[in-house]
Amino acid sequence: MAQELKGKKIAILATDGVERVELEQPRGALHGAGARTEILSIHPGEIQARQWDMNPAGTFAVDRLVSDASTGDYDALLLPGGTMNPDQLRMNRDAVGFVKAFVATGKPIGTICHGPWTLVEADAVRGRRITSWPSIRTDLRNAGATVVDEEVVIDRQIISSRSPADLPAFCAAIVEQFAKAGQQVPG
Repeated sequence: MAQELKGKKIAILATDGVERVELEQPRGALHGAGARTEILSIHPGEIQARQWDMNPAGTFAVDRLVSDASTGDYDALLLPGGTMNPDQLRMNRDAVGFVKAFVATGKPIGTICHGPWTLVEADAVRGRRITSWPSIRTDLRNAGATVVDEEVVIDRQIISSRSPADLPAFCAAIVEQFAKAGQQVPG
């Protein structure tokens, strides 16, 4: 089943401050399963990655501006974390609008660590069971989510994990759930 995502195109929404490992490892798992990915961002060129939010960790090339992207072009969405990354995304109208529209499609969304912050801004966690990095759990609760402390949580279309320590389980879960992308689950 090494090609379970063959023919699938996955959007990765990220900007400066993205936690390198939270973009790189899931993207590698998606590519390994046959998917194509595009990094969408709020500015062109490259985005600056970080390691544990503190240390510069190289760059990733931006494939397309989120303002120019259409949810219909993608089978699934990945929202990696890092503190600065989702904090900037949730302040960007185009990024929040894209996430809100993606949720409405019913297509799967994988998010890890601080990534759910953008889902909060898009009013997409109300009534859902989700996990995240501990410091944003109050924000998730205040936005109407049921927050749990588990390695991977799947609630309808949203697959969430807590931290880089959960990446092996998270990567397996997103590959499995993204493979079901044609079988949309209403948001």
